[in-house]
Amino acid sequence: MHLTIKAPDWIAELLARSPKVFQTPEDRMRLVIELARENVTRQTGGPFGAGVFDADGRLVAAGVNIVARSNCSILHAEMVAIALAQKNLGRYDISDNGKSDYELVASTEPCAMCFGAIPWSGVTQLVCGARDEDARRIGFDEGPKLPNWPEALEERGIQVSRDVLRQEAVDVLEYYVKTGGTIYNARGGQAE
Repeated sequence: MHLTIKAPDWIAELLARSPKVFQTPEDRMRLVIELARENVTRQTGGPFGAGVFDADGRLVAAGVNIVARSNCSILHAEMVAIALAQKNLGRYDISDNGKSDYELVASTEPCAMCFGAIPWSGVTQLVCGARDEDARRIGFDEGPKLPNWPEALEERGIQVSRDVLRQEAVDVLEYYVKTGGTIYNARGGQAE
């Protein structure tokens, strides 16, 4: 038995038209927001995008939410980007035991699952667009997460930046709802 993570084919086309280096956090966020928007437009998944970038701003791996498409609840954009970065780099610790800095850029703050995976991934920075409450407002269950989660990551040596192009990221969440996107696992902690 095996699990294959297959990102939508259009991602390669989009990345082929993108710059090789993304100079600023805003440039990197624009890319992941574009991934999220395109995922909604092409109806290949949820309204979330993520990317792992090296210290020079080069994209190591891109991810989009493919939960419904793959029938696999762990395939959030951050998890896909992290897993593909680990495969591309050939190591489970992206930072290579602290030798290199890598940044995870996510169109929305991490849910409880993605939050848990971040310290184990080896990324040294997290940059977020939309807030947790923005995802919850449209109906997504983000799970129980520490109220002071940014500080908890920073205590582990992971720098956190929030609200980078927040409104643009929120616009994608609202676009998803407007176009009839499925709000899966929306129990809000309640059994069905």
